[in-house]
Amino acid sequence: MLHAVDIMTKNVPLVKGSATVAEVIRLMHLKGLGALIVDISDPDDAYGIVTQTDIVYKVVAYGKDPSRMRVYEIMTKPCITVNPDLAVEYVARLFAHTGIRVAPVIQGTLLGMVTLTNILNRGDYLENPKSSALARSLNQAIANAREICSTEGFDADDCVKAWAVVEDLEAESSYLENTQPVEITAFQQYCLEHPEILRIRHQDLTASVPATAG
Repeated sequence: MLHAVDIMTKNVPLVKGSATVAEVIRLMHLKGLGALIVDISDPDDAYGIVTQTDIVYKVVAYGKDPSRMRVYEIMTKPCITVNPDLAVEYVARLFAHTGIRVAPVIQGTLLGMVTLTNILNRGDYLENPKSSALARSLNQAIANAREICSTEGFDADDCVKAWAVVEDLEAESSYLENTQPVEITAFQQYCLEHPEILRIRHQDLTASVPATAG
């Protein structure tokens, strides 16, 4: 599974908020970039971003002089940032939900920048779509939970933990595919096949509840 750090553009040039828009345009042309990160002024400051869209919508559209306008007048600050460990699928979902096309990758300091083009050209969604990988993981987790319960017993801690992993993967699958939860979960199906598991767990719960004084 690829993450933001795997597809991001590294060595991204920074610009100051006081730079002119004309300087930004020239730097974009030179570097072949559609956006630039606005540098922080101190450790407690937030990064900003200025994009081609900002320039077209806020400068060109109103006939303003790029050499007289400053970056801080048109930039977005603070901007949406991405953790380097965020999976590419969730970077794409973040972009879809917020409508952005580019975001700096930050973990304490600026590491790079990820864009729609990075996602399209460097992602592995063609060879390894998340839904297929998740389905394989879910099937393996179900098989693993069944095996553990069979060998260690229904009341074993490892059995409980294994089914918890399955439930997490089922929830993740429903979220990723934007579907309703399954009508019957893998654990519920397992309980139908092995109804004794419910009796054992009910006894465990009953035994864990202290008796009240009458």
